[in-house]
Amino acid sequence: METRESALSTATSRGCTFEVTSAIINTPPAPPVHELKLHRLASATCAWSAASISLPMSSGYATPSLHVAANDLGVAVGFTVKSSYSGGPYRTVGFYHVDPETMAIVRRENMVSTSLVNLSSVAIELDGTTLTSYGDKSGVIWGETGSGNEFVVSFPDFFTSTTPGTIIAF
Repeated sequence: METRESALSTATSRGCTFEVTSAIINTPPAPPVHELKLHRLASATCAWSAASISLPMSSGYATPSLHVAANDLGVAVGFTVKSSYSGGPYRTVGFYHVDPETMAIVRRENMVSTSLVNLSSVAIELDGTTLTSYGDKSGVIWGETGSGNEFVVSFPDFFTSTTPGTIIAF
């Protein structure tokens, strides 16, 4: 039985409010499976009806992190998930660009971490196109430069290009 949790993060694009939620969709004693979703809420200011899309599921006891940011160019979702109970400690740090009208995923960026990882924020910078996310980790995110237990991921022109992001650990 699905239990909807409260919104973890909300953002607005083109008059519509978007929220991300996480719900545990299995019953104990099995380890939890978290279903992550992005919802477009119906409102008087939104030209489109309510809609939802599923994001990757996360398995295991480590709670996934999930954030959303938006502007007129689109909706950006950042998340951390573990794809299976097995396979060691590896986690995925992901970022999706979602079209606010069609709710289609326009861009997917996934990075692998060798251990626990958590996003503390996802934000669009003042230039309107750069996506920046901060977090902490206990291992290494493949492709990172620097070292330390905190990191920042930055994508220039996130909504208008496929330019890869940079990961700096500190």
